[in-house]
Order: sequence, then structure tokens, then C-alpha cells
Amino acid sequence: MRPARTSDLWWKDAVIYCLDVETFQDSDGDGIGDFAGLTARLDHLAGLGVTCLWLMPFYPTPNRDDGYDLTDHYAIDPALGTFGDFTEFVRAARHLGLRVITDLVVNHTSDQHPWFQQARRDPDSPYRDFYVWRDEVPAEGPHGVVFPGEQESAWSFDEVAGQYYHHRFYAHQPDLNVANEAVRDEVRKIIGFWLAQGLSGFRVDAVPFFLETDGIDEVMEVAPHDYLRDLCDFLTRRNGEAVMLGEVNLEPDRQREFFGDEDGDELQMLFNFIGMQTMYLALARGDATPLVEGLRSLPDIPADAQWANFARNHDELTLDKLTDAERDEVFAAFGPDPDMQVYDRGLRRRLPPMLDRDERRTRLVYSLMLALPGTPTLFYGEEIGMGENLDVEGRRSVRTPMQWTGGPTGGFSTAAVDDLRRPPPGGDSSPDHVNVRDQRRDPDSLLRWFEHVIRRRREVPELGRGTWQVVDVDDAAVLVLRADLAGRTVVTLHHLGPDEAAVEVDLGDQPDGIARDLLGADDLSVADGHLSVPLGPFGHRWFRLESDD
Repeated sequence: MRPARTSDLWWKDAVIYCLDVETFQDSDGDGIGDFAGLTARLDHLAGLGVTCLWLMPFYPTPNRDDGYDLTDHYAIDPALGTFGDFTEFVRAARHLGLRVITDLVVNHTSDQHPWFQQARRDPDSPYRDFYVWRDEVPAEGPHGVVFPGEQESAWSFDEVAGQYYHHRFYAHQPDLNVANEAVRDEVRKIIGFWLAQGLSGFRVDAVPFFLETDGIDEVMEVAPHDYLRDLCDFLTRRNGEAVMLGEVNLEPDRQREFFGDEDGDELQMLFNFIGMQTMYLALARGDATPLVEGLRSLPDIPADAQWANFARNHDELTLDKLTDAERDEVFAAFGPDPDMQVYDRGLRRRLPPMLDRDERRTRLVYSLMLALPGTPTLFYGEEIGMGENLDVEGRRSVRTPMQWTGGPTGGFSTAAVDDLRRPPPGGDSSPDHVNVRDQRRDPDSLLRWFEHVIRRRREVPELGRGTWQVVDVDDAAVLVLRADLAGRTVVTLHHLGPDEAAVEVDLGDQPDGIARDLLGADDLSVADGHLSVPLGPFGHRWFRLESDD
């Protein structure tokens, strides 16, 4: 019998904040962030109003891929502190009402991992079958690579082993063999271990690749989705409140498979890649139609499941689900220089510089992200409008140190700027122009706005738990969403155009009453089932409807 999941479903009301420990706060002056530094900055996160911290990998690593090339699933990278520092961080976060999840990276390891080192040296080692080997590159595949331009093949020859090994990602990240029961058992142990340390779940890295069995000679005893279902059941047995948030960047109909059956017996949450990509196309055009179509293309999902929405994540800003022509539109609007692009499919920029630091448009996008049906997910530094450093290679351009104050290192570290593992950006994105300290003192700053709108978002459960629909209006530049929950209704409007607008919203049989302004103090009247809303250029408004009765 499948274990019952918690009725709490806290993730439906959560505001998730993703950060990299090594770029958040350095406590000892070595130029690398650490758990002690992160713990000292928890008050900022609690004050911001976020409720769940998603930590990028903090495991031992050669750090060739920001920790996703790990060498030990059960330890802390010594550069980030001790296990005691980690435990104190989790305790302090819980004390402030912050849950913690982390990346579950189980589709590959580093080639320096002891498992791979033993596997390559000894064909009789039990770890040999932890990976996928072939004497020759198979003609039938798989052959596709994740990072075009940086990978030539998904197979590499290992001189020590005398065979080719499979890797969907970099050659230094050999894929684990999910068809091997011992690998599947090890994944359960990893999940159980970190839940025992106080975590509330995982962001599951590259889920479709993790479940992939193409090219594996061994026959998997269970179907891949049955295995995923088993993992989710195991998670629930160990911790009824824990959540699995999956990275599944597929077409909408294929995404639905990863939620499981109609009761939702697989992943509880998936990132809304379709919503993100169509949002950028809509912004480029100043027309909400692509986003409307993207939202309407999303499949119906189980009642206990949820989409996780984001404007910017820690990775490339992928546009792979757009057509070539659509992608070119977004490139032209937000990353015309080829150096701003990556893998011929995405952008390596943060949002404010893409919008020429137009604060109206920046607030519009984050208001929209917070109002979309699902759970909002922020990337560290978004609350102050941090920018990217294009002098840093590849996807790392957006993973610069958190900017707490002005000065060369932005208060991130007492080390010299040349000793930082990752240098901060310059120009109008530098710490002297963008930092927490200055924005705390400015009542009109982006940080203060974020604190206000996140607080409102947490007071509006309709957006996370309600049934939603797009409301058609005459102005194509305006997106209107309606969310209903337990007899209450919230309506949000977002204007993607640069002109003034007046929008007439048809609310059907909604009784006469008041539309309470949730982000300001300008209540409006609802009469004869209609709501008339004025919107400024790139304006955004949230209302809760109240009847006269």
C-alpha cells in the first residue's frame, strides 16, 4: 500500500529561494562562501519572507561543474565548512521557519568519485556496473549531448578501463546505471541520509536523464516510472512532509508523466519551463498571447501536485522549447550579442540587465512570476536586481557573489577581489550600484518592494492552491488570471506594453462588490459582473473580490 502523503502540502504556499553556499557569504576570508557565512545571513532571508531554501550542491567536488560533479554523496565540501557547520545551519533555518531542500544529483558522478575510480581499474569490481560501458560506441545511441559546443559525444574512451563510458553531460561526469539494482538502492540511502539530517526534500537534477535506459545492455527489472514512484514512496515513508521538485524540461504532455497517476504518486512538483520560456517571448513582443498559449498548453495535474514558477534559475536561461524564429526574437530583445548566448538555445544573463534596468518592467516580471499558478522560485540576488558578469565563462556568469554592501567584493568576503572564486560584475551591476545595505535604507528600492509583494503572496493562498484560469480581455498586451479557492477569488493583471491601458474584465456571475487592492490602496468596484482596471505602462495589480453581502 502506498504511504499517505502529508495533508500539509506546505510547498503549495511556499516561496522558494535558490542559493549557492560558495557564493552567498564568506565567513573566514578565503574567498569562498561557507555554511557559517550563510547561517549569519539567515535573518536577511527570513526578513525577505521566503519560506524554503534550495541549496545547490554542497558535496565534495573537483568543482568543474559548480558541484554537480560530486565525489561523495554523504559529505560536506571542506571548502564550505564542517558537518557541524551544516547541522547548525539547518537548526538555525528551522528556528526561523525556513525549510531546506537540496539538489539530488544521482544521474551522474564526477570521474574522480571513488565508485568510478574503482570501476575503471577493476572489471570485477561491484562498482563496474554502477556505470554504463561499451567496447564500441553503439550505433543505436544514445548520442545526444546536453552541452552542444562543449561536448562532441555522449561517449568517451577510458584508457584504464579499456572501454567507452556513457555521459549525457560532460566527459568528467560519467552517468550512473539506473538499471543496476545496487545503484537504485544507493539512491534510496542517499535520500534517507539527508532527510535524517533535517532536510525537507530535494530538487531532483535532470530527471529524464536519470531515468533513461537507452544504451544500457542490462534489463531494468522495473519500469523507470515505477522506480521513480518507488523513490517518492520511500521519501514519504521517511518524512511525510518531504517534497521532490523535478527538473523536467520536456513538452507539456510528457511532463505530465512525471507527476504519476491521477492521485499524484510520483514527483510532487515540476519546474514550469513552458511558462518561463513563453513569458520571455511575450515580454519580447509586448504581447501576452504566447504566455497565454503556454499556460493553456499545460496539462491538468493531480490535486496535490504543483508547478514551480521562475523568472531566472541558476542555469542557462533555456529557450529550447521555442521555435528557431521565436528564439531569435528573444535573443534580439534580451541578448543580441552572441557572448550573451549559450549553447545556441539560451541566455546567460540576469533579468535586470536584460530589461536595461527598467524598474517598472523588472517589478512587472517578478509580480507575474509570483502570481502565476504554482509556487514561486527565486534565484539569490534577484531581490536586489543583481546582474551577470559576462567575463565569467558559460553558465557561471549568473553565479556571482551575493552583493551585501558596496566595495570591490560587495561585503561577500574580506579577501582581496582577485582571491574570490568568482568575481562580481562591474558597471551598473557592480556592488557599488546594487547591494542589500543601500536598498534596505531606501523605502522605494526593489528589495523593499520584494519584501512587500512576498508578504502579500503568502497571504493569498488562492494563488498557490486555487483553481485558475486565463480571463480573455480585449488588450493583447494584458494577461489576466483568476484563481478561486473555497469561495474566494483573486484576480491579477499584468500589462506587458509601454502605454496606458484600461482593461474591462468579465467576471461572469460575480456579485457586485469591491475588488480589494492587494498591492496598494486603490480598491475598485465590481458591478454587473465586470471590473474596470486602469493600468500604467508595464503595470501590475492584484485584487481579491469581496461581495457586498
